[in-house]
Order: sequence, then structure tokens, then C-alpha cells
Amino acid sequence: MSTIQRVYQSDRSTWVGDGFPTNSMLPMHEMGNATSPFLVMGYTQDYVFSPSQHQRGVGMHPHRGFETVTIVYDGELEHRDSKGNHGTIGKNEVQWMTAGRGIMHAEHHSKAFAQSGGHLDMIQLWVNLPSHAKMTEPRYQELTERSIPEITLADQQGIIRVIAGEYLHSGELAVGPAQTFSPMTVLDLRFNTGATHQLQLNPKWNNMIFVLSGEIQVDGKNYGALQTLYVRDQTTAVDIQVNATSKLLVLSGQALNEPIVAHGPFVMNTQAEIDQAFNDFNRDHFA
Repeated sequence: MSTIQRVYQSDRSTWVGDGFPTNSMLPMHEMGNATSPFLVMGYTQDYVFSPSQHQRGVGMHPHRGFETVTIVYDGELEHRDSKGNHGTIGKNEVQWMTAGRGIMHAEHHSKAFAQSGGHLDMIQLWVNLPSHAKMTEPRYQELTERSIPEITLADQQGIIRVIAGEYLHSGELAVGPAQTFSPMTVLDLRFNTGATHQLQLNPKWNNMIFVLSGEIQVDGKNYGALQTLYVRDQTTAVDIQVNATSKLLVLSGQALNEPIVAHGPFVMNTQAEIDQAFNDFNRDHFA
């Protein structure tokens, strides 16, 4: 029996603001306990922007009830929010923002990147918060390249970067720097052509493999760019063969098993909580 239960092929790209061409690899209609605690994920692919004096992106907008995780593979982004956080993340860095009870934030190309132009390659992931943490105080984590542990595979086969949770390989345990509200593992995998790797997974969690670029083979089937692989329940390991240099994102997490009610920028447990979020936003309680 194949370790891959089903596959989703992203076939729709839309723009978020004027700075982020986005392929939906974990679409809104998939939201539920089968992907929990992960909600949605969009990927820009490698997009080339021309130089500009305008910092492309998305202006101030609200969120409540979940976290946004931005992973930059290339390019540079600037973040600013209503709690006074301001930072810039570049290649191989991560921004992990907890919206909690409510926050306003803006995301743009950094001034330097806008002026120089160049390649932007990034993902943004929404991670749900458990009900007890929906109204927690907002926070901002900036994970630098140096803070993210990296496992180097033998024979120059590639690397595994641990952003959240932990991963054990050949006796080497790497623990990611991200602080999370529920158990999860977020892995950034970069494999060279010809590599083989047995990906270790928690069989009690939801596990997904996102093929961002390249081509891999699992159980005799080939999978390529913009495909999301949903791993079969109770799977302890997935054997990966790399046909072409590949970049993968692996999301593993313990399902929250709680109701999900989402509307626009808010993700709560009940419709009443969504209505309250809109009321609070309209009364400037997110400032």
C-alpha cells in the first residue's frame, strides 16, 4: 500500500497585494481536522521582480485566532505590526507571527530588495491556535538563518533544516527554534539529484509533504513542483528518491480536533466568535 494517500496539484495562482504571486498548495476548502493544525499555505515559486522605488506588498490588515509563518528562500521581506514589531527577513529566514487576540500587520518587499529587484521565493503558512490560545497576546518571532539547526546528509545528498519541533537522523537530534502552541514539526528539505532519504514521521499526527520544486519518487510514483502529498494515516516513514534537485516542505502536527470557523482574516471555533472579531475590529480594538 502506498504511503501517499492522495495528491493535490496547485493549478491556480493569484496575487496577494501587488507583491506576492501565490500558488495555493493547501487551499481553504481543505481546511479541517485532516490537515490540523495547519490551515492554508501559499507559495510564490521563484518570481523575478524588476527594480522599483515602490515597496510592493500588502498594507495593514487584521488577523485573529491563528499564526502566520513566512519562510523566505530568496529575496527580502519587511514586517510591521500594530504591537510595535518591525523586522526584515531574508534568504533562509523565517517570521512566525502569533495573531492571538488580534493584530494589524503589513508585509512588503524590503526597501533594498524593491530598489534592486530580483528573485522572490517564499511561502506563507497559516497555523491554527488551540481554543485555549485563541485570545493569547500577539507575539512576533524572527528566526534567523543561524538560529535554525541544519542536518547535513551524507555524500552531499542535501540538508534538512528544522524550523519547529525536532528531527532525529543518524543519531543527530535537531530542535527547531520556533515556539508553538501545539505539538508540530516544520522541516525545510533541500535534496540534490540522486539523493535517497527515509523521512521519519509521527504516525499519530497529520503529515504532509509539499514539493516546491524539482522531482521526487515515492513508492514508485513521481511527484513534481506544486504538488501536495497527503501521507496515509499511521505511516512511520516515507522513502524518498530524488530524481532532480528538489526543495520540499514537510508539515507534521497533532490534530487539534476542534471546530474551525473561518471568515476572511479570522479563524475561530464558533460563528459567535467570528462575529465578535468583526465587532472588535470595527471598534479599533486591534490597534
